Amino acid sequence: MNNRFSNFQEKRMVIFGELVRRYWNGNLNNVNDLELLAQETKEKYNLKEQDMTFIMDHIRVAMGQDPSGKQEFEDELSIVKNSKAVGQPVVTKILGACEYCENEDCECTQSCKYEAHVYKRTEGPEIKSDKCLSCGKCSTGCNFGALADKIEFMPVIDILKDKATPVYAAVAPAIAGQFGDDISMGQIRSALKLMGFKDMIEVALFADILTIKEAFEFTRLVKKEEDFFLTSCCCPIWFNMTKKTHPDLFKHMSPSVSPMIASGRILKELYPDAKVVFIAPCIAKKNEAKEPEVIGSIDFVLNFRELKEIFTALDIHLSDLPSDDKDQASFAGRLYARTGGVSFSVKTVVNRLEPTRLIKLIPKKVDGVKDCKKVLDELSNGENIQANFIEGMGCEGGCVGGPRTNIDALKATKAVNDFAEDSLIMTPFDNLNVMKILKQLGIESIEQIVDNEKLIKLLTRE
Repeated sequence: MNNRFSNFQEKRMVIFGELVRRYWNGNLNNVNDLELLAQETKEKYNLKEQDMTFIMDHIRVAMGQDPSGKQEFEDELSIVKNSKAVGQPVVTKILGACEYCENEDCECTQSCKYEAHVYKRTEGPEIKSDKCLSCGKCSTGCNFGALADKIEFMPVIDILKDKATPVYAAVAPAIAGQFGDDISMGQIRSALKLMGFKDMIEVALFADILTIKEAFEFTRLVKKEEDFFLTSCCCPIWFNMTKKTHPDLFKHMSPSVSPMIASGRILKELYPDAKVVFIAPCIAKKNEAKEPEVIGSIDFVLNFRELKEIFTALDIHLSDLPSDDKDQASFAGRLYARTGGVSFSVKTVVNRLEPTRLIKLIPKKVDGVKDCKKVLDELSNGENIQANFIEGMGCEGGCVGGPRTNIDALKATKAVNDFAEDSLIMTPFDNLNVMKILKQLGIESIEQIVDNEKLIKLLTRE
């Protein structure tokens, strides 16, 4: 393997960190400043003059833009300043490294196990977008940096410095434990507020709201032994797989939006001028936020690995910060981060709604694309899977096993379980924060969650 391209996943994060540091401090103002960064990167990693286009394209992708294949910068900084969103595709190919790759087992030499079919070409990989589930595994698996997902933070810097615009950080439940064993959620909130965010909101709070909605849907739709319900609540990989490969089952899929989309929609309903930045372990969420039926709910998406680099670039030391703690979500809502969490959460509410219900909620919990596909095939073939509530998550272990986590899935699962147990709220039904939000939306009783026209619009896909 050619040493100058190896381990480029880490190198691209260093490039991103330098961009953040310089732009935040006002030291990135023109083409010359970008060219200086590209030249310094070349020298730092012993790259060659012929690699300059490759380096510049990685700088563009780290700025949230498409690679251009040009060995000169043009209007990249003005695009950042005028950017209201980062466009598709999320995962893009960067030419210049594949011809040096000697790894016969890389993602590009075989059909993508996520059904996208990624092939190795002399000019670089080719992604068949109509098959792609946007999981991002090809990006994280490409050690040479020929595939990379756009980073959406550069436009956020200008918004954070605009004191007239409130910006909320909506963090996925899987964030627990991602920044150190002794780092509390309150310290992460303090860091984000130090950066200029108005507040940090647990997306698990909106998972609580959706849990109640899906529990009502389950009780209405599952009336016979042969009835079953697919939850789409969390995972865009599971949702896209069902929609693209098993349209016959799609009618059994809950119409609910994900907790991410619900968080953006509700926050913007309560604070119309707000911007919402979602922070997760996921690359697929970047794509979900850009889907036509939900676009505009979330402005930008970051992942945990990117946020870690941002903290480093801005010299923010979490361990030195006070812990600004808030108990926003329930024990059950926080468990959405790992396999089985959605099923557990919905079941607790179903049991509260109808404690004497004859048709009990019997969950089937699958994770990883292989097992998700297997259960969908079984359902399509009419096999009895002995379950009526099917929860799928594209990553093994659930969101804790996402492609842009900072710690391994087992450690992350324990951190999520511990953080969930710290909640003073047991189930979504017991969460007074849920009722506070509902009242702000004009809803007086929990039963109206599936009948109120405004809330239905906020919580349902078009």
